[in-house]
Amino acid sequence: MNGIHPLIRRILNNRGITDEDKILEILSDKPNRTYDPFLLKNMHAGVDLLLFSIKQNRRICIYGDYDADGVTSVSLLMQVLSHLTTNLFYYIPSRFDEGYGLNKDAIDLIRGDGAELIITVDCGSVSYDEVEYGKSIGIDFIITDHHNINERPADCILINPKQPDCPYPFKHLAGCGVAFKLAQGIQRKTGLPKSIISGVLDLVAIATIGDIVPLIDENRTLTKYGMRRINGRKRPGLKRLLEAAEIPSGEINSENIAYIIVPHLNAAGRLQDAKTGVELLISEDMNVIDKNAAILVQNNTERKMIQEKAFKKCKEIVDAEMKADLFCVINPKNIHEGIAGIVAGKIKDEFGKPTIILTESGQEGYLKGTGRSFGRLNIYESLKKYESFFSKFGGHSGACGFMMKSEYLDELRRSLNHDIEILYRENPCLFDTDTPIDLTLEVEEIDLNLASQLEKLAPFGCQNERPLLQITALKTTHINYMGENSQHVRFFCLGKSGKRISCVFFQKAQDYGDILQQNDELLNILGYANINTWNGDKKIQFVIKSITC
Repeated sequence: MNGIHPLIRRILNNRGITDEDKILEILSDKPNRTYDPFLLKNMHAGVDLLLFSIKQNRRICIYGDYDADGVTSVSLLMQVLSHLTTNLFYYIPSRFDEGYGLNKDAIDLIRGDGAELIITVDCGSVSYDEVEYGKSIGIDFIITDHHNINERPADCILINPKQPDCPYPFKHLAGCGVAFKLAQGIQRKTGLPKSIISGVLDLVAIATIGDIVPLIDENRTLTKYGMRRINGRKRPGLKRLLEAAEIPSGEINSENIAYIIVPHLNAAGRLQDAKTGVELLISEDMNVIDKNAAILVQNNTERKMIQEKAFKKCKEIVDAEMKADLFCVINPKNIHEGIAGIVAGKIKDEFGKPTIILTESGQEGYLKGTGRSFGRLNIYESLKKYESFFSKFGGHSGACGFMMKSEYLDELRRSLNHDIEILYRENPCLFDTDTPIDLTLEVEEIDLNLASQLEKLAPFGCQNERPLLQITALKTTHINYMGENSQHVRFFCLGKSGKRISCVFFQKAQDYGDILQQNDELLNILGYANINTWNGDKKIQFVIKSITC
């Protein structure tokens, strides 16, 4: 029916998607699942205040976060609002000197630069005190954000789909997605060309993938159109970054964005100044673009080196002191704050436990914490219980950040481990991370038609993972090891009929050497079916995740 491969339909059905309209929407080249921006609470008020401020020629500041979501959000509003006013600038706080979100010193600087309106992106929902201070010195605020909201939200125009009384039907927009909805509202009230709005969808795609929000519903629509713009190389700065990062000239996919583009944009804020990313994305001057692309590549190279040293140090601490802990709370001393979040993520993957990395805050007697969840644990809820320990706290189910007096560290570590032991006893599946197998099939069932329709399920990411396939009853042939340490391997798998499929296994070849060499047992392989194109010739390549007898 409708030319949909029956195995594709089975994958979607297994994922709980049975409605025909939803299936057609997912497979469509032109998805249309999106919502009226004015369904967002306070959107009318926000657009009206913004347009009034532009009409009065009031100076406007876009205030953002220093990660890829914040950088793209700032870039998006700078680009869109530049069509309505030149009395506009942006501010991104220093990760090291100011930390996340609004702060009073920054508000003073912004007011000193003449601003009468601050529009936040990707931050500000819980900045009650900072907003009150800004209002007292003559600044209006429009907060656009997507983070969780506490019992004391900022008292101003707040646009956040996670507000308890917000009727917006989709709650999982990235920060840049919320900024995009504000831009849509502006376009509808001013009559700006729609091309101005479609021209920033590449930024929304980067943020949505980079911030690991669910790639479903409206996020999937925005990302799909945004990736089309990325692949059209429409933005000079992004085009130059792709070249400088040596991304192959073929089609950019969500994995390229997640593992190459986003880390480069993040690297500036991690090590130096996040403004480098904004200047790259909004500039049309190739001298400026070349300079900033080179800085981002250098920052990212340096970030990798610092990160590897910090990871090794934290791993040694866990091995020596925390083997019995179910929640790793690590205070490694003298590691670079900018890579703490990445290291926390690597440690939680290495040991299969939620992890917090603590770093010096620059304020005597205080530590900064960056946490990453594991399995089914909601790390935000786990730490919110101890909010009284924190002078700053925020996050979501998968990650969190806070500032805390160092004297609370031991008590926090004990409390979190006590709580998680109880949770684990109640739910032994708490740390389960196994990705469910979408299909079990034989090699004879895999063809180019199936592989090409699998690609229609893209873009892949959070809650829309690439379909995981298990192929059974195989023999191996033409085994060829690759890499300096023979860590990769290529080979063919033969089915019962003699049909073969080309396979590649990255990094773990040596772990499976004995199994691959067995000729007397049939193997099962688990992985992903990709289309590999070479000189116009398309062939299926199966990227392996694991092998069993």
